[in-house]
Amino acid sequence: MRLLKVATCSLNQWAMDFDCNAKQIKESIAKAKEAGASIRLGPELEIPGYGCEDHFLELDTVNHSWECLKDLLLGDWTDGILCSFGMPVIKGSERYNCQVFCLNRKIVMIRPKMSLANDGNYRELRWFTAWKQRDQLEDFQLPFEISQALGQKSVPFGYGFMKFQDTAIAAEVCEELFTSNPPHSELALNGVEVIMNASGSHHQLRKLDYRVHALIGATDTRGGVYMYSNQQGCDGSRLYYDGCACVVVNGDVVAQGSQFSLKDVEVVVAQIDLDVVASLRGSLSSFQEQASCKTKVPSVDVPYSLCRPFNLKISLSLPLEIKYHSPEEEIAFGPGCWLWDYLRRSGASGFLLPLSGGADSSSVAAIVGCMCQLVVKEIANGDEQVKADAIRIGNYKDGQYPTDSREFAKRIFYTVFMGSENSSEMTKSRAKVLADEIGSWHLDVSIDVVVSAFLSLFQTLTGKRPQYKVDGGSSVENLSLQNIQARIRMVLAFMLASLLPWVHGKPGFYLVLGSSNVDEGLRGYLTKYDCSSADINPIGSISKQDLRAFLRWAAIHLGYPSLKDIEEAPPTAELEPQRSNYSQLDEVDMGMTYEELSVYGRLRKIFRCGPVSMFQNLCYRWGAKLTPSQVAEKVKYFFKYHSINRHKMTVLTPSYHAESYSPDDNRFDLRQFLYNARWPYQFKKIDELVSELDVKDVKDYAANDTMAATSHGVSGMGVAAAGSGNPKAGF
Repeated sequence: MRLLKVATCSLNQWAMDFDCNAKQIKESIAKAKEAGASIRLGPELEIPGYGCEDHFLELDTVNHSWECLKDLLLGDWTDGILCSFGMPVIKGSERYNCQVFCLNRKIVMIRPKMSLANDGNYRELRWFTAWKQRDQLEDFQLPFEISQALGQKSVPFGYGFMKFQDTAIAAEVCEELFTSNPPHSELALNGVEVIMNASGSHHQLRKLDYRVHALIGATDTRGGVYMYSNQQGCDGSRLYYDGCACVVVNGDVVAQGSQFSLKDVEVVVAQIDLDVVASLRGSLSSFQEQASCKTKVPSVDVPYSLCRPFNLKISLSLPLEIKYHSPEEEIAFGPGCWLWDYLRRSGASGFLLPLSGGADSSSVAAIVGCMCQLVVKEIANGDEQVKADAIRIGNYKDGQYPTDSREFAKRIFYTVFMGSENSSEMTKSRAKVLADEIGSWHLDVSIDVVVSAFLSLFQTLTGKRPQYKVDGGSSVENLSLQNIQARIRMVLAFMLASLLPWVHGKPGFYLVLGSSNVDEGLRGYLTKYDCSSADINPIGSISKQDLRAFLRWAAIHLGYPSLKDIEEAPPTAELEPQRSNYSQLDEVDMGMTYEELSVYGRLRKIFRCGPVSMFQNLCYRWGAKLTPSQVAEKVKYFFKYHSINRHKMTVLTPSYHAESYSPDDNRFDLRQFLYNARWPYQFKKIDELVSELDVKDVKDYAANDTMAATSHGVSGMGVAAAGSGNPKAGF
């Protein structure tokens, strides 16, 4: 037997905080050594942090990364353990995203990334060059100061693997796993038994299953050990890296870390018998045949042994049942952990949320409540870093620290119901009850006097006073009166966030939380610079449907039962007067349902549909209940208002990224914000298709009518009358 103990990590790195990152790298190595591991794998670009973005273009970032690596190598950190560190490296004129393999205070080789992530949230080609040479390793001259310190002038650089005395090991960096021709296939044929994948992969609802299946697929048909490392936490942007470091052996997951955690350092260890890899490969005839005529991959000889012999005192890691969270749990824990990282790293003393008693703001409140529960739980589990952060943020004195989530929420979370004459007692009551359940410091304020002051000022300037539509006003007046209320709430929220800590004798400031969901952003159903304008928004890329499911889950599992009533209430902005014959509802205002918005969003972004292809797709999807003309009107209506309101995305509050059809203008959904909202060419093409379908329907109907009349001796009109009465009903 060749027994190998491996350690892979999830680290909560912070972009450009080299001290913090180096400290956590060292802590992970110490834990790996303590566990007896021979290999330690860290996340992609762990030294500077994955999210440095345009800071990667600065020579300082590269130089500081080398300085941190030198510090690691001059100490005893790599003694007796193979470590993989992620950092940018400049070779010649090109900058590469690299994994640097180190052992016994020396650099063994540098492996540059060959397939760069360059879609969705990723822009690696903006900062790095993909390594393209696959047939040989090149000689890389180390920077002078590094060379002098380590006593090494050069190291192998490129695509290849390391031949140890008892096994062969190679790297596969993040995106390379998901390519159509991943390196692990070729490396396995060359005898590589252990693949180390350093990743910087963000959370997205329902995404983990796809990732884990890719890890399993890398070894189930060809054998091997696959180590996966990932960042975990918010490193300074909209993304939350969701950890889940794991080890897979011959298609079985034998070790899995947490997906969501407040821990800064998590090390996952597995004990493996490498002979099971050799045994499986030897039993696969097709593998043997392909290996006999393989393309040779360059290698580096390392005169060192990593494995241990057979020992009954050492127990092997066995296959595990893979842990997946439900989407509702993901909404609770992902944004909850992201909020905690943002709070503790921003220097703020807490959060302030305008709480309307509706589904969206209540979802945000519940997520903050979940965050407080996670903090108290982690402190109880002995996490000293979480405890220190909580004491500082909560302004605890005399050795006290959080032991109750509601008490902690009272210290760091303000909720404010900003009602008007249009607000109902029901939503006011719901907001108060939920705030009590969570434990927030709740305020109830009427904005009517401020609204009245604005209207009086306008009347003084113009001699006119706008009226709501239900009182005889125009659409322009009606919309303006709603916007006044919404924008006053934004201004008041920021004022309270700045001054309430001072009023209560607390240090610092509060971060204002937004609560618009992804569907409202897609439709533009929000007032520019209203309460959706905040510091950060934990639900900005989560759909209304998912949020409603989350509310039902949270009512039970987070212990906030009032969320059940909030979820069941029809969504309403409460910005217009309520009458016996009129009640404002979101879906009526938008002219479409939230369910329809989710469909439009996925077709537009995920399936890359413009107006014409969306119309064609929806004719198939909705053809059983809508005519082509009705589908066309819905598609045109959506694209009209999506394009009219696209400019609002340019000032959208930074939101936790959770959904693949987010309209976030920052870098995920790159489109113009000034459109011809009439879409003349595209809408004309849709009209032509509708006309063609109408003619075809009539002809098909006539043919069917003639056949029916011939068979049954009745007229065509009679058949139509006896049927649906609509020749398009079955389209």
